[in-house]
Amino acid sequence: MSKPVRWGVLSGSNFAATTMAPAIHEAEGAVLDAVATADPAKAARFQAFHPGIRVLPDYDGLLADPDIDAVYVPLPNSMHVDWTERALRAGKHVLTEKPIAVTAEEIDRLIALRDETGLLAAEAFMIVHHPQWQKARALLSEGAVGRLRHVDAAFSFFNDDAGNIRNRAEVAGGSLRDIGVYTMGSVRFATGEEPVSVECSIDWEKGIDATAHVAARFPSFTYRSMTSMRMCPRQEVIFHGTEALLRVPAPFNAAVFGEEQVILERADRSIERFRFPGTRQYKLQVEAFCRTVRDGAAYPWRLEDAKGTQAMMDRAYAAAGPAG
Repeated sequence: MSKPVRWGVLSGSNFAATTMAPAIHEAEGAVLDAVATADPAKAARFQAFHPGIRVLPDYDGLLADPDIDAVYVPLPNSMHVDWTERALRAGKHVLTEKPIAVTAEEIDRLIALRDETGLLAAEAFMIVHHPQWQKARALLSEGAVGRLRHVDAAFSFFNDDAGNIRNRAEVAGGSLRDIGVYTMGSVRFATGEEPVSVECSIDWEKGIDATAHVAARFPSFTYRSMTSMRMCPRQEVIFHGTEALLRVPAPFNAAVFGEEQVILERADRSIERFRFPGTRQYKLQVEAFCRTVRDGAAYPWRLEDAKGTQAMMDRAYAAAGPAG
């Protein structure tokens, strides 16, 4: 068996403690070795499920640790590029939370450094590892909906906490960066197409897009999405073709928001459901990352893929105009 990939977590963030670090700990081919945090209370959350984890007091110390092969970066959006670059220059493979950058141009720097170092750098876009999205992509490719004509995507939740990083302009918060990466990236992944034109209307609050409505035209279909941090929870993606609808009812927080499934509704009103119970997309993401590091397997969401979503997001912000 290949040597496991030894991981360090760059910060004691809530999401890392509750979701990604446990996924790393349980993933095949991975060893959760260390977390970098100077806060004993944050360290205790990791030690609760992994008593043997090493706690390092600072980020630079973790990057300098020779026992660490890969790092997971869950820092605020504005810090992603800097710490991804630092990790690569320190000789570490790196999985960075989405969005991995604030502009598409920044991702070019990461691509160049990835190629220079020969290390794996990737955006933590977990949904592409979930079989429901792989099935949706296959069905669209097979023509299950006929000719695809339109896509609707929605993702919302309510969070008006002024101190939350999602609501702070200085750390690149906002609904598009937090959840628009999913409404845009999922459709690009499933269809393999890139937008020809992008329009956007935004409800600004203190410099962040609290709600954003995006309309785009792709070569084969039109697209409309809503992302909001000021509405009750909702998420769904619908692919509307000439012969059928393809619905993904819990597209992003699969199993948490709703059942993991893809629903094909044909014009004759017949319905076919493809179910994927018990899938753990974060664990699958870590395992795919480790296979690429150990064996050179193709990784399903490269920096070039992340750049395409960021480019679409950049165009949406540009179309909406300056923050109000």
